[in-house]
Amino acid sequence: MKRKVGYTWRLREVMAQHQIFTATELVPLLRERGIDLSASQVHRLVSGTPERLSLQVMAALCDILSCTPADLVATTAENAGVRKTATGDLPAPPANVAKLRPRPARILPDA
Repeated sequence: MKRKVGYTWRLREVMAQHQIFTATELVPLLRERGIDLSASQVHRLVSGTPERLSLQVMAALCDILSCTPADLVATTAENAGVRKTATGDLPAPPANVAKLRPRPARILPDA
């Protein structure tokens, strides 16, 4: 069975718990830890959901906010449902079924 996984980026919530309400407040705190991101990059990090994030940035955020990566990223996983056909027909057989059919017999004349 296939699994569908996802995540929720919770940086804004964790920032609010620590009385940090804007991305511009985060820029100097990151810079103190050797992370030089522009204000627009930090804004995208705070307001959006990143697909990629360096571990250095994650470590700096965890240090600033006194939290763990699990506090910043909430993961979800669930079983993906099996799609049913609209007509109720059986799904088409796999392409390799033809290989399973018997070969026709060759009848040779008596000699």
